[in-house]
Amino acid sequence: QVQLVESGGGLVEAGGSLRLSCATSGRTFSSYRMGWFRQAPGKERECVAAIGRRGISTYYADSVKARFTISRDNAKNTLYLEMNRLEPADTAVYYCAARLLGLSSCPSSSSFNSWGQGTQVTVSS
Repeated sequence: QVQLVESGGGLVEAGGSLRLSCATSGRTFSSYRMGWFRQAPGKERECVAAIGRRGISTYYADSVKARFTISRDNAKNTLYLEMNRLEPADTAVYYCAARLLGLSSCPSSSSFNSWGQGTQVTVSS
């Protein structure tokens, strides 16, 4: 399995921006399809964005399209999530996750088998 460590969360005002990073170690990063998920209190964990192995194919939840951008740097073994025009509804713990299976959409969290510890994002109104 791959080890994942998120960073970059914090407190930001509505309309602001944050960039999350997910550093990886272990097996070859480029072998994995990657995803960003979030979980707000009392809600299920949901997919925010997902990306293929080479960074060409990307998938987004409707709620974040045109505001969030997922990317990866396979040379640095790092996954990113650029979040712009943040809204209070974006407040959640954000997790990165990895899986070997291919992607065709922003998938269910149950299909990922490696997870980071999460980073808190809080957007104030």
